[in-house]
Amino acid sequence: MILGYSSNAFKNHSIYEAIEKIGRLGFRGIEIMCKRPHVHASDFGDSEWPRLEACIEAEGLKVINLNCSTLFEDLEDQVAHTKQSLRLASYLGCRNISIPTGTPSQNLTREEFKALFRERLEKVLPLAEDLDVDVLVEPEPGLLGDNLGHFKAFIEEVRSPALGVNFDIGHFYCLGEDPSAAFEQMFPWVGHVHLDDIARSRIHNHLIPGRGVIDFLEVFKAMARLGYDRDICLELYTYLDTPVEAGEEALTYILPVFEEAGLELEGRSVRTKGQNKGSGVGGQGSGTG
Repeated sequence: MILGYSSNAFKNHSIYEAIEKIGRLGFRGIEIMCKRPHVHASDFGDSEWPRLEACIEAEGLKVINLNCSTLFEDLEDQVAHTKQSLRLASYLGCRNISIPTGTPSQNLTREEFKALFRERLEKVLPLAEDLDVDVLVEPEPGLLGDNLGHFKAFIEEVRSPALGVNFDIGHFYCLGEDPSAAFEQMFPWVGHVHLDDIARSRIHNHLIPGRGVIDFLEVFKAMARLGYDRDICLELYTYLDTPVEAGEEALTYILPVFEEAGLELEGRSVRTKGQNKGSGVGGQGSGTG
């Protein structure tokens, strides 16, 4: 399992600056935001892909997810954006992309919107299967997947080996769920995990791990017990003015929790504040990432 950092915390920087900063923090993985100002399908063409790949490789990073969070009103725009993201994921050797469900517009019932979202999936899943890249749907407060039971039933209805779940730990807490219990229920479909904390109010606002009330030790124990071996990504888009400092603080807090839970991370050690990149010793509490 690789620990990464999402580029959406670095919206005040170009994607290339974000890659460099994430690499210098010592993360082993990166999630790329498929949205302006980073990698939007309509203005980030195939000709730019080799430069992106070279920049990622120069920092010793692995792309662990493409976060396709852009929402369009037009179904065909959604489909085109998702398909281009799937092609980029395949090019970069990334196993998955994540997409939100979106929220029903005022002129659609919830069932009508669910049917529209399913239509979007059915238009992109054949390509995902051909490319061997998973499409991971992310439940989010206020959106279509805001009930665990309903969301699980929807995933089971759309039968595709390429369909799964992007499990955002904070989102499930916002939905009133125990994240560790929710992870056990959703485990067969989980292809990627987002890491963020939430205040006791359960208001959807991503916090640096340790600043909220989520019991990460129990979540990580569940992941270890179930044998989760995909990747996990810090998602702190709420810290646009201090993304590097937020990343450092998160690492200082979360790495000992990984170790206590018995959840092993792959790759070089991550740097905590005051250390040189890669100076820690993996597996001994110094921060493997």
